[in-house]
Amino acid sequence: MGGDFGPRVTVPAALQALASNPQLKLLLVGDPETISPLLANKNAELLSRLQIIPAEHVVSNDMKPSQAIRSSRGTSMRITLDLVKSGEAQACISAGNTGALMGLAKLMLKSIEGIERPALMTLIPNLKQQKTVVLDLGANINCNSSMLVQFAIMGAVMAEYVTGVDNPRVALLNIGEEESKGLDNIREAAMTLRNISAINYIGYVEGNELLTGKTDVLVCDGFAGNVTLKTMEGAIRVILSLVKSPGGQQKKSSWLMKILKKIFKKWLLKQVMKRFGHLNPDQYNGATLLGLRGIVIKSHGAANEHAFKAAIDQAIQAVEKQVPDRIAARLDAVLPKSE
Repeated sequence: MGGDFGPRVTVPAALQALASNPQLKLLLVGDPETISPLLANKNAELLSRLQIIPAEHVVSNDMKPSQAIRSSRGTSMRITLDLVKSGEAQACISAGNTGALMGLAKLMLKSIEGIERPALMTLIPNLKQQKTVVLDLGANINCNSSMLVQFAIMGAVMAEYVTGVDNPRVALLNIGEEESKGLDNIREAAMTLRNISAINYIGYVEGNELLTGKTDVLVCDGFAGNVTLKTMEGAIRVILSLVKSPGGQQKKSSWLMKILKKIFKKWLLKQVMKRFGHLNPDQYNGATLLGLRGIVIKSHGAANEHAFKAAIDQAIQAVEKQVPDRIAARLDAVLPKSE
C-alpha cells in the first residue's frame, strides 16, 4: 500500500514477477477493496499463486518513525513483517515509509548476533558490466569504525554469494586515496580491515570511482551513501533524458539538415543506451536491509512497475542465496565471539 502510487504500481509489478518466476508465491498485504479490482480478469494461474492479506491501516509516508512504531498494529507494514517473523513469508518488500520500515524491522526481526545496526545495501551496475555492492545507503547516518567493518563483512558476503565474485575487493568511500585522509572512524575501520585476512581490503575509493568497477564492495556511512547514490541516479536520469529529448530552441534548418539531425540523434541514443542503459536506476531498485534475521527489501517510493519488480527480484535472490544465514556464518568465522 506504500510508495507514491500504492497498488497501482505494486499490484501490476507483482503480476509481472509471478509471470517471470513460476516458483514464486506472493502475499499482497493491504486493503482488499483497493487491491481486488486491479486483479480482475487476470491470468488464473498467476492468481492461484497470489493471496490478499487484509490490513485495516497503512503507515503514511509522512509519519515519524517513532509514531509509526507506536501505532503500527493493524498496519500493512506491521502485518507483513509479522508474516516474515512467523515464517509464513520468506521476505518483505515495501515501498512505504523508510524510517518506519527500518525501525519496525529491527524491532520485530532483530539483528544478527555481531551486527550493531543493519545497513541498507543495493547492487549498482558498473561500466565493467558487473555489479558493485554499496552500503550503507541511509539506515545509519553516523557510523563508528566497528559498524563500518561489519558492513564490509556483510558486503563481501553479498558480493560472493549474490553477484558471484570470488574473493571480492572491499573498499571504504573516502575523500582521497591516501591513508591519512578522511574522518577518524574511516581511518580506524581501515586499520581493522587491513588486519582481517578473510577480507580482500583494497583501501580507499573516491566517489568518482563508483561506476568504474574499481571495487566489488563500497562501504560508507548512511549519510555519504545516500547522497552519493541519489546524486548518481539524478545525473544518469538527466543524461538519458537529454539524449532522448534534447531541449533548447532550435533554429530553422533545411529538410536535409533535419533528417541528418534525426539520424544522428537515433545513433547517439543507441550508443548511449548500449553503453549506459544498464545504469538506469529503475533496473537496480530495491535496497536490502542487511544484518537482520529476516529479509527486508526497501523499494524507492517513486518506483514504477518495472522498478518495483526489480525489488521483488532482489528479494527472490536473497531468499535463494540464504543471505541472513550466510552473514551469520561469516561473522562467526571473521569476528569470533569473545569467551
